[in-house]
Amino acid sequence: MIKLSNAQLWVHDQQEALDFYTKKVGMEVRADVTVPELGNFRWLTVAPPGQADVSIALMAIPGPPVMDADTGEQVRTLMAKGFAGTIFLTTEDIHADYERLKAAGVEFSEEPEDRPYGIDSGFRDPSGNSIRLTQLGEVAGL
Repeated sequence: MIKLSNAQLWVHDQQEALDFYTKKVGMEVRADVTVPELGNFRWLTVAPPGQADVSIALMAIPGPPVMDADTGEQVRTLMAKGFAGTIFLTTEDIHADYERLKAAGVEFSEEPEDRPYGIDSGFRDPSGNSIRLTQLGEVAGL
């Protein structure tokens, strides 16, 4: 059976992203490995505590030969607009988590709001990636 193990977000600065996701959002580091044989490539993943089977790779935008300069700039432009990646987080108490995240310094672009599928809110990471925080309702069936 095929299973999801990692999702990827492009980030401008891996250390800044690591600090944001661990210190502000409350995730934990799953892997932080630098591979000298691959030009000091850093494999950095984080995930919510207690969710061992999936993680988010915080990937630095590579240069040539992996990604040419024009493509790298296109990725940066999409990131600035919030369209290079989105992660969807769920919670059982959106109002409590919203207040906890705000107190930790997370700036929300959308406060919790009732939707047909539950209560939804949004914020962005320091690289511009869109993050949805949702408390699913019974209609969502999840």
